[in-house]
Amino acid sequence: MTKVLVSDPIDQAGIDILTQVAQVDQNFGLSSDQLKQIINDYDALMIRSGTQVTADVILEAKKLRIIGRAGVGVDNVDVPAATRKGVLVVNSPGGNTIAAAEHALAMLLTLSRNIPQANSSMFAGGWDRKKYVGNELYKKTLGVVGLGKIGSHVAKVANAMGMEVIGYDPFVSAERAQKMQVRLSEINDLFKTSDFVTLHLPRTKETENLVDMNLITQMKPTARLVNCARGGIINESDLAKALELGLITGAAIDVYAQEPLSENSPLRSVEKGLVLTPHLGASTVEAQQNVAIDVAEQIRDVLLGLPARSAVNIPGLSAEIMDSLKPHLQLAETLGLLVSQLSGGQIQKLEVRLQGEFAQHPSQPLVIATLKGLLTIALGDKINYVNASLEAKGRGIDVIEIKDEVNPEFSGGSLQLNSFSDNGGHSVSGTVFGDGDLGITSIDEYPINFVPSRHMLFTRHRDMPGIIGQIGSMLGKHNVNIASMQVGRRIVRGEAVMVLSIDDPIPSELLGSILSIQGINEAHSVTL
Repeated sequence: MTKVLVSDPIDQAGIDILTQVAQVDQNFGLSSDQLKQIINDYDALMIRSGTQVTADVILEAKKLRIIGRAGVGVDNVDVPAATRKGVLVVNSPGGNTIAAAEHALAMLLTLSRNIPQANSSMFAGGWDRKKYVGNELYKKTLGVVGLGKIGSHVAKVANAMGMEVIGYDPFVSAERAQKMQVRLSEINDLFKTSDFVTLHLPRTKETENLVDMNLITQMKPTARLVNCARGGIINESDLAKALELGLITGAAIDVYAQEPLSENSPLRSVEKGLVLTPHLGASTVEAQQNVAIDVAEQIRDVLLGLPARSAVNIPGLSAEIMDSLKPHLQLAETLGLLVSQLSGGQIQKLEVRLQGEFAQHPSQPLVIATLKGLLTIALGDKINYVNASLEAKGRGIDVIEIKDEVNPEFSGGSLQLNSFSDNGGHSVSGTVFGDGDLGITSIDEYPINFVPSRHMLFTRHRDMPGIIGQIGSMLGKHNVNIASMQVGRRIVRGEAVMVLSIDDPIPSELLGSILSIQGINEAHSVTL
């Protein structure tokens, strides 16, 4: 008999769907050790955020075919371990979109009309109409940082309320933003000009502590800040200090770097201008029902032999194909991540050129891998092999695939990505050598040969004496160690590209100094 374990409370509507195809056991509050002891009896596991599905748990699951997370993230599931075991992992990326967007809008209104303070005053016997005079949202400027599903819905409602909406999202094209009635802006300018700023970003290494004292001090003293996205995007100590000093008028926070919020958090000591809620963004009856139904339907379909619609690991590929394509997928993702950072986002078109042996492999997983790399900086662990195409389409990125089976230069063939954006375009090429090692073979069609590393500095400059020495001196002064260097050029004293493999990422102020060197046309810090 097919059996499903539900180890966290979910809406009954989800249970009703699962019972159509399986015996459903509900067993809540299991530790990882307890889950390990019973998981071998089940074909499917449905969870929320409470259950920790570790690699050890997955290793014990001999029958398990699918893990369903009734929510957006899958932080509590070891997805690589599940993929290695051939277990599908699914979630509900759109199930709480409306709930989260509406909570952000509620926070905006709450801040602008002093509702918490007025409510407390009323229950204390007061009637302080003059004390709690608020502000209208009408004709105010709203800055939306992140224009995915939730951010774009907030923008839509804000436009309907008569607000002027500006947005920051490096991976949304100008055409797509125009359709949303959003004017794109650089993040610093957005914080400087907005009356209200609302965050809708994933938490990644790039977005962690993104909003710090430096960014907050650029805001108007009358401005207000909302975060209903992910904890850790705002430096909470800096925010508390900024509110206490009156650098901004207010903030409303629903998510925190550590949850539950500790009793000694600096946010709890802020005396005015701050509204806190305990991660209520998705806490509506409708949202909880939506995610339960969405994930239960996917589990039901997989148990019936049908595909899932929101898998977060690679579906439909056999272990044999995965083994044979592993280095090629790795190269595709690396090139996507590389061209994304060289282009600086806002890519409108991506050309994926498969040459030689690459053209003989199944192309779809290779194209998807490039898109996953391309969108990783913007979406972090939210991007995966299943949703990469949809996310690219949603951001207005036109993807063109070209196959050329003739590639005399490299016996293993090559993969080339050409990006096109308002800022121009970039091109990167690479290959997989016979031993499985990856190689980058050209940048902007300048021949070069290097193995990609974790941290790199890319420059495009005039080929003239002294430039490389100046860069080396600057890096040395900032204690940035160079591991290797490659230079590519077409003609002597023409234009050239240089790639430095370095031990540490380049600080933004150092990158600015490098760009100020005479003869440097472009400089990019890249992290893979």
